[in-house]
Amino acid sequence: MSFLTANWNNLALINYVINPKMLNKYLPKGTEIDLWNDKCYVSLVGFMFNNTKLLGLKIPFHINFEEVNLRFYVKRFENGGWKRGVVFIKEVVPKRALSLIANTWYKEHYQTNKMSHGVTENNTSRTFTYQWKNNNHWNSIQVETKLDQSAIELNSEAEFITEHYFGYTKYDKNITFEYEVTHPRWEQFEIINYKIDVDFENNYGKDFAFLNESKPVSVFLAKGSKITVENKRKIKS
Repeated sequence: MSFLTANWNNLALINYVINPKMLNKYLPKGTEIDLWNDKCYVSLVGFMFNNTKLLGLKIPFHINFEEVNLRFYVKRFENGGWKRGVVFIKEVVPKRALSLIANTWYKEHYQTNKMSHGVTENNTSRTFTYQWKNNNHWNSIQVETKLDQSAIELNSEAEFITEHYFGYTKYDKNITFEYEVTHPRWEQFEIINYKIDVDFENNYGKDFAFLNESKPVSVFLAKGSKITVENKRKIKS
């Protein structure tokens, strides 16, 4: 049985190119930075967890909720092939129990904050908003899209950002945990406009303060799908 099942919906993905050396101290042992067209990415991602089940069971008041995370992309060579995954700098959710479970079981970097979300629609567009409060400051991601969805093209930047199926966690300098995330190939909505009001230093520390003055190289809105998270394992380097 999967550790967790849910629907990940309406994923707003805001992507920045950075110097990969800046991520060395966050890199789990046994992995290396995954590049696209020789560029290293970090992504700010806001999305909805819906119909969430832990070991097949719905936990009251923890079924539908927001998450916002900052992540980067890695790969790991094993059994003659590459596994492509993500590493999370921090994941923000609105329920303390979620943070407790994720930090205890998966050794992740979850934080509990007050959060909200919204979706508005008119005849030509749809707007998705994610907000969270950190140190008395409200941060927000807002993405406006066209109504029709389309396939994510092969070998595209959007494919690189969305097609990573493993999570890696740096427990310490010698121990890395790996877990698998399964989902079908996603579709996307064409972006019309976006607005980012985020204090990166306040949320993620001085290492990421430069993002306050950086412009995203791309923004995507993925429709999402049902996902599963499989049980973790300690990997051997």
